[in-house]
Amino acid sequence: MEPSEVQSVEAEPKLIWYVLKVQTNRENSIRKSLARRIAREGLEEYFGEIIIPTERIVETKGGKKKVREQKLYPGYVMIQMILNDETWYLVRDTSGVGDFTGAAGKPHPMDESEVERMLGLEQQKEDEPTKVKIEFRVGDVVKITTGPFETFEGEIDSIDEATGKISVLIEIFGRPTPVELEYHEVERP
Repeated sequence: MEPSEVQSVEAEPKLIWYVLKVQTNRENSIRKSLARRIAREGLEEYFGEIIIPTERIVETKGGKKKVREQKLYPGYVMIQMILNDETWYLVRDTSGVGDFTGAAGKPHPMDESEVERMLGLEQQKEDEPTKVKIEFRVGDVVKITTGPFETFEGEIDSIDEATGKISVLIEIFGRPTPVELEYHEVERP
């Protein structure tokens, strides 16, 4: 290879995704701290995105619906970077960062399928409706708290997290009958 060919190959290093182990519940502040340090050191060309994968969850407390972000992987941050001694030290020396994931302390890049799934989740998050956090499972026995079937007990037959509706099988005239309810209209007996 001629020297000019070597330079062109090395001139285009690729940003690769890595996973960082960080202190739980400090993911956002650690992400901001990393971004500040990268800018301060002038290493923006070696770094891409820093992502904390989340999903939106709808909860009902006191009869009011509340949407909140829930981390998919608490204690982990995904970072896109070119790994060299300088960038490795900058990341490792940031307060709250434990280490890169990988074997024996050597940073191990994410598989392409993992990256696609993670980035797909981020794009879907904007497109799809929020999920409703339902603390029941199919097969649980619940008591209906409102409506014409108040005080009836039954078994959960199906759950739709997208709409927050559940189907409960209650016994009417000796036969199991499905009743569709909002998830907050039932409680554990």
